[in-house]
Amino acid sequence: MSGQAAAAPFWRAAGMTYITYSNICASLVRNCLKEPFKSEALAREKVHYAVSKFADGKPQKQTIRSDTEQD
Repeated sequence: MSGQAAAAPFWRAAGMTYITYSNICASLVRNCLKEPFKSEALAREKVHYAVSKFADGKPQKQTIRSDTEQD
């Protein structure tokens, strides 16, 4: 049995998707880094994306969002 196949039951048994498991692992690694590498890694962690609502089949004004914003 390969290492990847053996790990799958653990994150699945915890009720996670692989993406959630991967994000948790990446966050733990970033928090273990020493400065200045830690602050650089945390800055790269932020995600920005554009959202467009559609009306009558046409996109309306785009808004830029961040994954750190609370709705």
